[in-house]
Amino acid sequence: MRVLLVEDDHMIGEATVQALKDAAYAVDWVRDGISAFDAVETGEYELVILDLGLPKQDGLTVLHRMRSCGDNTPVLIVTARDGLDDRIRGLDLGADDYLVKPFAAGELLARMRAVTRRKSGPAAPVMTNGSLLLDPVTKEAVCGERHCRLSAREFALLQALLIRPGAILSRDELETRIYGWNEEVESNAVEFLIHAVRKKLGGEVIRNIRGVGWMVDKNQ
Repeated sequence: MRVLLVEDDHMIGEATVQALKDAAYAVDWVRDGISAFDAVETGEYELVILDLGLPKQDGLTVLHRMRSCGDNTPVLIVTARDGLDDRIRGLDLGADDYLVKPFAAGELLARMRAVTRRKSGPAAPVMTNGSLLLDPVTKEAVCGERHCRLSAREFALLQALLIRPGAILSRDELETRIYGWNEEVESNAVEFLIHAVRKKLGGEVIRNIRGVGWMVDKNQ
C-alpha cells in the first residue's frame, strides 16, 4: 500500500518513514504544503498522513484543496495541535481521522488500518478472496494448509493484489504500490517477490496473465 507522508519535522519524518517501511508500506515523504498538493495531484495513494503546521501552505488548506477538487483519498491528520476547534475543523474539512503528537507508532498504524478499512467497505480485520487470507496486523498469510509470516515486501505485494481480487496489475503498477520514491528497484524485483510468495503459499496463489501482469482470483 502506498502512502504519502506530509511532515516538515525531520526527526519525526524519518522515524515515521522507517515505521511505515517496517510495516510494509511504500511511503513518499514531502515537507511542505505545496509539495503535498502537487504529490496528490500526480500520484496515486491509498492514504495521506497530513501534518497541519506546514511551510508554504498549511495542512488544512491542503485538505480543503484536495476535497474541493474531488480527491477522496483518505486523510489522517497527525499534528501537535490538540485544541477542540482544530480537531472539529479538520474533520469537517474532510479528514478521516485525527491523531495528536506525540504518538506511538503502533497507534498510528492501527488508525491507518482503520481508516483504509472504512474506505474499502466492511471493516474486516483481514483481507481475503475466500481461499487466501492476509492479516495486516501480524503480516501472516494462510492459503489452504499453508500458514506463514511474510516479509514486508511480500506482504505489500499480496496486499496490492488482494485489494481488488481478479484485477490484473502490471509490473509498473506493482512497483508503484510496493516501493517509495528514491528506492532502487531491480528489473526482476517483482518476479523475485512473486517467486518467494509462491514458494511459501503454493504456485497457484498468484496467477500470471502472460504479457499483462499478475492477479489473485476473485472470491471463491
